[in-house]
Amino acid sequence: LALFTAVFVDHDPEAARDLVAPDYIQHNPQIPTGAESILSLIPALEASGLTVTTHRVIAEGDLVVLHNEYQNAAAILGAPSVAAFDIFRVEDGIVVEHWDNLQPIPEVTASGRGMLDGGADLTDLDQTDVNRDLVLGFVHDVLGGAAPENAPMYMDPEVYMQHNPNLEDGLAGLIAGTQAWAEQGFVITSFEPQMVVAEGNFVFVASEAMVSGAAWAFFDLWRVENGLIVEHWDVVSPIPAEMAHDNGKF
Repeated sequence: LALFTAVFVDHDPEAARDLVAPDYIQHNPQIPTGAESILSLIPALEASGLTVTTHRVIAEGDLVVLHNEYQNAAAILGAPSVAAFDIFRVEDGIVVEHWDNLQPIPEVTASGRGMLDGGADLTDLDQTDVNRDLVLGFVHDVLGGAAPENAPMYMDPEVYMQHNPNLEDGLAGLIAGTQAWAEQGFVITSFEPQMVVAEGNFVFVASEAMVSGAAWAFFDLWRVENGLIVEHWDVVSPIPAEMAHDNGKF
């Protein structure tokens, strides 16, 4: 959080330099790896007028997930407002690695919910392991297609607050949206989690999916309540074939 504030709020390269490893490993496809690439961007970020609101923070072990909204982002990110997940790995008191996924925020969504509003209170810390297992079961059976009929084991079909801008609430909205995507030529043939960060009632999963032969990144966050998934946010983007580094998306 201190690094994020130094870069995006205070625009302070020297403060940021003390918080990031020189050989900082970058997974954003457009930014070269290394600390200097991030530090050199700070003047442009300040000049652009870009602002950031962090809506949720969860952490487990050496990983910290920020659920962010970038505003006034057209000059830097190509859209006025962008939803993002930023994941940082911390080692020996400094930030050593970063992953992210970004998606423009549309003016209208299928459910009427925004991409970043909704529940944010961190609770049930003693249920972290149980909630992680619940969400990973849902990812494997429902999103991965192993046993979609098991969906009611993981969620109340009627109580699934949806923040994906293209999906309506509930299990019916998820099914209808998936079918509509397939009709447009986007068929998911594999869905493999790459990173999992859980804290209390929140579980974040970053997955690599094959969609009609192309690689996509799905960054998903679920909120669990009383043993069932009740709310979902995501940021989805294709994985480019060429990147500014050799580190890959994950």
